[in-house]
Amino acid sequence: MSIMAKQNFRGAYHISPQVNWMNDPNGMVYYEGEYHLFYQHYPYGDTHGPMYWGHVVSKDLVTWEELDIALAPDEHGMIFSGSAVVDWNNTSGLFPDGPGLVAIFTHHLEVQGSHPIQRQSLAYSTDKGRTWVKYAGNPVLAHETFVDFRDPKVFWHEETNRWVMIIACGQTVCLYHSPNLINWTLGSEFGDGIGSHDGVWECPDLFPLAIDGNAANSKWVMIVSIGADPAFAEGSRTQYFTGDFDGITFTPDAASSEVRWVDHGRDNYAGVTWSDIPESDGRRLMIGWMSNWQYANQTPTEGFRGAMTVVREMSLETREGVVTLVQKPAAELESIRKPVLALQGATAAEAEQMLQKLQLVSYELHAELSTDHSSGFRIRTGAANGTVVGFDAATDCVYVDRTNSGEHSFHPLFRSIQAAKIVSAGDSIDLRIFVDAASVEVFANNGQAVITDLIYPDADATGISFFSEQANVVLSSLSIYELIPHTAGKGE
Repeated sequence: MSIMAKQNFRGAYHISPQVNWMNDPNGMVYYEGEYHLFYQHYPYGDTHGPMYWGHVVSKDLVTWEELDIALAPDEHGMIFSGSAVVDWNNTSGLFPDGPGLVAIFTHHLEVQGSHPIQRQSLAYSTDKGRTWVKYAGNPVLAHETFVDFRDPKVFWHEETNRWVMIIACGQTVCLYHSPNLINWTLGSEFGDGIGSHDGVWECPDLFPLAIDGNAANSKWVMIVSIGADPAFAEGSRTQYFTGDFDGITFTPDAASSEVRWVDHGRDNYAGVTWSDIPESDGRRLMIGWMSNWQYANQTPTEGFRGAMTVVREMSLETREGVVTLVQKPAAELESIRKPVLALQGATAAEAEQMLQKLQLVSYELHAELSTDHSSGFRIRTGAANGTVVGFDAATDCVYVDRTNSGEHSFHPLFRSIQAAKIVSAGDSIDLRIFVDAASVEVFANNGQAVITDLIYPDADATGISFFSEQANVVLSSLSIYELIPHTAGKGE
């Protein structure tokens, strides 16, 4: 951990590789007490290169141990994104002695003088994911016409008693099904004439969620990331659809006719969810890559590049008659809290007086603000820079302003303001702000709107302050917790 702590802009409680490059999360699966997270990794440089699968594991979603590289390029190509499942009933025939893990991933083969070839392959593990054997019959799925054919997300569909794969196919996704993870049949294609097509479709996911906590009433959620296009300043981002799925076809509902974003910030991409979370837990857990293809290769970190968001709990809630995807930080993050400040009914002056005493880098700020007027917080403030997180009463928007957050010269589009409309906020708005060495994640209105942004502040930018357009405003509540995870790392 001491080596990791010395790295510039390395977060205290966000997953990042000890050295070199990280992007998309892959193969997230829970098995025998461990959360597995694989990721796109280039072990020989800190920019995007020939892809491998890196690997970290955790027992509690806050302390992560980096393991050996899981999958390396071979004669079929590089190891692009994919998923992993537990084959509980040996449908694949690979586990005669009990259940095991199967990874389903894209083999990306560069072809001189032509476009790359993308096909789907398998690897399996009988030792809790510590070592992997590539299936002798790889690849198991190819397509004759799709140039972009990648990022398979596989899950078991109880109603049809078979595996389902959702896979990105350029500007659509395709849905396949299989009895054994090896032989796949095309069921349907989705995406024409719906959603955002500002970039190539990537990293899809599909899963059911109860509405308002009612297990008898649910919808399916489809998540699709879109790659960066130079024509759009937002860069890479992630959209979602809600609807029904019968094992073959996804049918979107009326609300999906409008483009809806999973995150309104610039730096949450390629997020997908864990498979095989026990029914006794019941949560749908998601994590994303905390960067943007507009500038991912240029961010000013040292020795490593790339990190993940905090783990989020996903749910569906009805907001003003519309079923909406809601995200909340995983409850396990509360286990690493160290209380720093707790105020109830404090005036702005009283709050500011207390905040001036604090110097923090990695922390959670939880506040309830009135929606009658604009107010917010300046975080990671120093002599020359600071980031603003606030609520604009005139527009009913929560926003992050990183135009003066610190280092930004690495890309002209980094300086920016991101905002998200708040639906039915009422008289107050709940803000949970997670701050780390190089990031801010804002969960507003109990997770209805989320903004994730990278920031690169000066070393002295450890201050916090409160502002309001009304001098006599009273904060209903304000709590600050330093977040101090247990140390873990490769070889420790």
